[in-house]
Amino acid sequence: MAKAKPSLSFLFLFHVLLFFAALLEPSNSQPATASNTAFIKSSCRSTRYPALCVQCLSGYAASVQQDPRQLARAALQVSLARARAAASHVGRLSRLRGITPRESQAVQDCVQNVGNSVSRLSQAIDELGQMGGQGAAGEAFDWHMSNVQTWVSGALTDENTCLDGFARSDMDGSVKNSVRGQVGELAQVVSNALALVDRYRSRHRGAKGQP
Repeated sequence: MAKAKPSLSFLFLFHVLLFFAALLEPSNSQPATASNTAFIKSSCRSTRYPALCVQCLSGYAASVQQDPRQLARAALQVSLARARAAASHVGRLSRLRGITPRESQAVQDCVQNVGNSVSRLSQAIDELGQMGGQGAAGEAFDWHMSNVQTWVSGALTDENTCLDGFARSDMDGSVKNSVRGQVGELAQVVSNALALVDRYRSRHRGAKGQP
């Protein structure tokens, strides 16, 4: 007897639980201070989605303190967690009852796009980690940061490519809404991370007297 395919409502509730579990704030022995929280709020004003930025990163105030490099790293880590959750969610949509062939193909393409995004964000985090505790300087700093920006920009492109696959008017429905809700917010989170990476680069160069 064939197994029944999962319904969209069941998968949605299941992945909402996984999604929020993946985003639990990190535990910190050092409590967040008002000045650290204010630093995150001030930094998030440079992003395209500041309210979402504060929501995602306020739990990292104690570990970030007032370090723009650590803030950029936290933003990338949040982006990676959300990308993994989105990849898992989208990967299950192709098994829903009633999905059309066109939707199935768009979902498969999106799975590949978001999977690429996961890889790029992982590479960006690794690249930032290679700069050492105090960050690199001079040409080494520029080289590392250029690589980080390239990886994050590529991840954002992957997510937007996924969303483009569901832009057709004849694809309106629960599958499209589910993908656009999950991947659309992921793209916003990654956009914010890129802005904070850019901010770190400009502040670091300014502190070193570089143009």
